[in-house]
Amino acid sequence: MVTSTETEDGPLPTGGTKPLLLARWLWFVAGLVILMVVVGGITRLTESGLSITEWKPITGTLPPLNEAQWQAEFAAYQKIGEYTQINGPAGMTLADYKFIFFWEWFHRLLGRIIGMAFALPLVWFWIRRQIPQGYKLRLLALLALGGLQGTFGWFMVRSGLSSQMTDVSHFWLSIHLLTALFTLAGLVWTALDLRRLGILGAARPARLTGVAVITGIVLFVQLLLGAWVAGLNAGLVSDNWPLMQGRLIPEYDASRGFIHAATHDPFLIHFLHRWWAWVALAGFVLLARKVRALERRASVAIHSVVGTQILLGIATVVTGVSLWVATAHQLVAALLVVATAWGAHVLGRRP
Repeated sequence: MVTSTETEDGPLPTGGTKPLLLARWLWFVAGLVILMVVVGGITRLTESGLSITEWKPITGTLPPLNEAQWQAEFAAYQKIGEYTQINGPAGMTLADYKFIFFWEWFHRLLGRIIGMAFALPLVWFWIRRQIPQGYKLRLLALLALGGLQGTFGWFMVRSGLSSQMTDVSHFWLSIHLLTALFTLAGLVWTALDLRRLGILGAARPARLTGVAVITGIVLFVQLLLGAWVAGLNAGLVSDNWPLMQGRLIPEYDASRGFIHAATHDPFLIHFLHRWWAWVALAGFVLLARKVRALERRASVAIHSVVGTQILLGIATVVTGVSLWVATAHQLVAALLVVATAWGAHVLGRRP
């Protein structure tokens, strides 16, 4: 039997392509990206992101292997503001430095592993002509996004490498995180398209619907606010819920206008992230209800993940940003992206 892939003009033969194999490969890469998001969250929460002050794509794969190399890395770290203004006066030892070094090194190592896990199989599938027609450019775009993710990560780190700065730019942090999550959504969407093609033999790629776009925009805003909360340590400004500072709307610095406060003030950003969650909840309920008639499992996944995420958000606040609670909050944020992409894909499937 000749399998085919559907285009606007009708089905086209795909010959020896392996859409189901490609779909499983993309799911594996998506799992690695989720792990990357989790490790990135731990790196941020442990203030480890500035521990490695240089970007060495090849030699940086290995950590320091002797005492002299460790002392050299530590000496480079001692020149930046995070050490001179915070960790140095607090009495940081070499052992303390090794702890934060590990998380940043592991985070970068995972980035390299993900790049290889995507690029090498892509070359193999391409040479073997196992990629269905219409998917090569999409896979190349996902590869380019992965490259951008690494570039943005270095720009983020570089933004904090000065004697005046004690942290990375929260804007670069949000770009770094949102690029990872956008790539994750693209991997999931493409895997679902390929899986459907492999099962049906001929299937047009899903399209974005109006409900999916609206839900995606609402989710983007919430993820952006969450990244700014992380970048500004705004989760620490209040350990109470639902009130902040004993009031519903906290005091914040409005001297430079609302827009500046909404992008720089930790109190206002925390407040916006806290309450935009309910706008997001409404969007997810609408998406899940639309999806339920087509695929119940996707609807259940959306409801379950968004409910868990809200509870973890509250728990993160009341525990004073406990490391593992906050890490779980970031993990479930990535799973929420997966569930949203799944639901949006269900709505956009065409006969």
